[in-house]
Order: sequence, then C-alpha cells, then structure tokens
Amino acid sequence: MKIPLAYGRHGLQVEIPDDATVLLPKQNPGLPSEAQALYRALEQPLSAPPLREMVSSQDTVAIVFSDLTRPMPTARVLPPLLEHLSHVPDDQILLINALGTHRCNTPNELAEILGEPVLSRYPILQHDAWDEENLVRLGTSSFGHPILVNRPYCEADVRILTGLIEPHLFAGFSGGPKAVLPGIAGFRTIMQNHGYEMLAHPKATYGYNEGNPMWEEIREAARMAKPHMILNVSVNRKREITGVFAGEMEAAHAAGVQAVRESAMVPVDQRYDIVITTNSGFPLDLNLYQGGKGMRAALPVLKRGGTLIYVAECQDGIPEHGEYREIVHQAGSAQGILDLLQQPGFQAHDQWQAQVHAGVLLHAAEVHVYSENLSDEEITGMLCVPCRSVEGTLAALRARYGPAARICVLPEGPQTIPYLEANA
Repeated sequence: MKIPLAYGRHGLQVEIPDDATVLLPKQNPGLPSEAQALYRALEQPLSAPPLREMVSSQDTVAIVFSDLTRPMPTARVLPPLLEHLSHVPDDQILLINALGTHRCNTPNELAEILGEPVLSRYPILQHDAWDEENLVRLGTSSFGHPILVNRPYCEADVRILTGLIEPHLFAGFSGGPKAVLPGIAGFRTIMQNHGYEMLAHPKATYGYNEGNPMWEEIREAARMAKPHMILNVSVNRKREITGVFAGEMEAAHAAGVQAVRESAMVPVDQRYDIVITTNSGFPLDLNLYQGGKGMRAALPVLKRGGTLIYVAECQDGIPEHGEYREIVHQAGSAQGILDLLQQPGFQAHDQWQAQVHAGVLLHAAEVHVYSENLSDEEITGMLCVPCRSVEGTLAALRARYGPAARICVLPEGPQTIPYLEANA
C-alpha cells in the first residue's frame, strides 16, 4: 500500500507491505473560523480576565513567539491577539523570538513566521541566550539551577506567551512555560535544565509532565517569569488550528495538554522489528538535530535490537551551527557519547540532542536515515546508515528478518505517541 510520509513541505509517498501497522494521531478537524476562536478565547480566557481589561494604553507589552523550528501558525495567531491590543501604541509592543539556543532567523524566515504586515509594524527582538547583560536572574530553582530570563521581557508591564502544544521528546508536551525555558532563558539555565542527569530521568520523555524533572523546572522558571497570559493552540497534519487555549498559564496549558494527549496517544499490543518514522515534515525536519524527536517517538514500540528507518528532508543539514555534530564525531560511538557527557565538568552546547541520539542508537541495531540533503558521509559520520530508497531498505530488512517481521509506520513522527499497553 502507498503511504504519504510527512517530509519537508510536500511529503514523500512510499510503498509498504499491506500487513504493516500504520499509527497516526487522531485527526481533529480544523476550526470553522480560526480568527473567531482566537477572539473568543481572548475574551473568555481560562482563570484570567479578558486581555483588553488586563492592558492599559500606557503599558508596555512583551509577546513571545516561536522560532522557525516549530510548526506554530504564528502568522494566523498574532493578528487577533494584536487586535485585542489595538489601544496600545505599536512601539510599546515588543515581539520576542523564543530562540532558546537556536540560530537567529533570517528576515525571510521572520516574514514567513510572522507575516509581512506584523513584521513591518512592530519591533522584533531575537532572543540571545548568551547575552548576559540582557538577562535577569529571577532566582534559583528547587533543582539548584539559576533562572536567567530575557531582560526586555521581564521589564515589560504585560507579558504574554504564545506557542504550540504538541508532544515533546523530553518535556512531555510543548507550549505553555516552554516559551520561557528554553525559549527566552539564558544559556546557563538551559544547559543545566537540559543536563545529563535531568535528561536521563525515565520520565523525561514524551507524554510526561508531572514527575518529569525537566518539565517541573521549566514550569518553575515560567512561574518566576510571571506571564500574565498564554495563548496556545493545537494543530492537525494540515497545520489547521484544532484548539485554542488562552488564559492563566497553568490552567490554559493543562487544558491544551489534555486535548492533545487524547489525539496523540496511540496504544499498541506488542513491539515491532522495524519502525519507519518521520519528524512531521517542515519545519520540524529542518535538520538532523531536530530528528531526535521523530526517532525517540518510535522507541517505545521498537524491539530492542530492532531497526529504525528515519525519513527527514534536513534542508538545513545536521546543521552547521551548534556542537551536536562535533560531540558525536568526538565520541565516535553511542556509548562513547554517554561516556563523554558523564565526564566531570563536561558541558557542550547541544549535548542534550547528542544524548538522545545515543539513546536511540543503543536501543536500535541500526538507524537508517533517508534525506535528500545529507550525504552518505554526513549520515555515517552521525553513526547512522544511509538510505537512498525507503522501499529498497525495507525489502532488504524484510529479507533479513524473515516474512514474519512486524513493521510499524509513524507517518507523522512525533505527532503520534505510541505506547505499549500495560498488559502487553
């Protein structure tokens, strides 16, 4: 049977055996009128007063938005939000790009994220996690880590977080407080939240918020940053908005997580020999760094020692920026990565993604990577196996495993959270 895989902007059709299992999130329909739903949510927010009543014309406002690596429909979400702030002069509203430790977005990318009307009208700040002078220390978390947050955000009279709620590979679910940490947090804060021990916790994975130390510190940091409101959405595979969640941070985010959990969690009765997964297409499959999301989503249903086929466009390469590639090259093996990260005093940008990468490699016998933008040398350098045809690789694997091999496909990658039923 032919299956469309989420790949880049246009997808990839692949032929898979008829007896393969295809796991997809529940496809909720897009809202009949996104603008009306956004207006209504801002007029009747959860556990908070309407936005218009919260902000005076004398106030300064900071609005945090997601960078290019998130499939957040910011260009459709911000106009209704900004309309509710029409009584505030444009130059008193600052839009802050929540880059975390990612690279700055180009002017063309900002135009795609925000839409030209918004980009040309309001001041934009791209967060710099390394700029200590533009960070404020808000305190120390219960984990003993300093909480450093963007200064212009902290100095604004009214602070609003926007974002997308979707499954997240180590924070459980995205959205809500993640706009603060890692979005507009300092590098030191991000490094410690994303540190080896925090990420090694068994609940630092998809679907877990409570009991997940990374998530709990993220929430602590956001509480310290005192947002007045969040405006989060959920989307379907067409990037249509399926739900709007506005209001007090924890109440609105909890409502969104519950809705996304119901659509994303998919039970299976036993594990599979071969799993094909994606990174949900553009923009999530922008580079291999982001690929840990789709790879890790497959692990709960992949037999230990099974084979993973990962399909991602990676138009931004591995990428060139950051230290993800260098860590993997320096370590030279999956166990070598973990040994390196556990060395006393070791700290490197992107070490968290290298740690996820190592976990995938140690679970699977092989990880095959299909990408038209990565060379064989780049793929093997990241300790994976080049794949130039999904069908060809699958045929070779079926010959190796035998006709009884169980095959699973996650066409939407990390938009699906497969899990093994307790009695399986």
